Amino acid sequence: MSNNVLVAYATKNGSTAEIAEAVAEVLRRGGLMAEAVPARSVTDLASYDAVVVGGGLYAGCWHKDARRFVRRHRRALTERPVWFFSSGPLDASASERDIPPVPGVRRAMGKLQVTEHVTFGGRLEEGAEGRIARMIVQSGKGGDFRDVAAIESWAERVAKTLGEERPG
Repeated sequence: MSNNVLVAYATKNGSTAEIAEAVAEVLRRGGLMAEAVPARSVTDLASYDAVVVGGGLYAGCWHKDARRFVRRHRRALTERPVWFFSSGPLDASASERDIPPVPGVRRAMGKLQVTEHVTFGGRLEEGAEGRIARMIVQSGKGGDFRDVAAIESWAERVAKTLGEERPG
């Protein structure tokens, strides 16, 4: 029975957190109990029947809090359905084609038998933290490249899959 869903996320400038909140909202509309929580603050998965893990991409790596979350909860994650998402490309590429997971995420997927991974476009705007992020924004390459319809469609698919697992 997959009724209570954790959407754990790791973010630096808030874009991944907003995606996680949107995913949790769609899951709730699908009849599930879902909450979006920063990955670093999760201490136990016992109360969750399924988990979605999202991490921002930085220099080709998942945010360290997402990586640590997966390592810390590896055993519990093997015992429940798991989905991954990444956010990060600062262009339209994530809306135009399927972007495969970065190598570290792909390795974790194999160890945990993750149901699915998707990459969404990211957001990097004025006020971003970090020297490199500020340089990207100043060079004119920032912006909001998240595709809300794609995020909601993916979350609906997750909700549908979990709904099919529930006895009814």
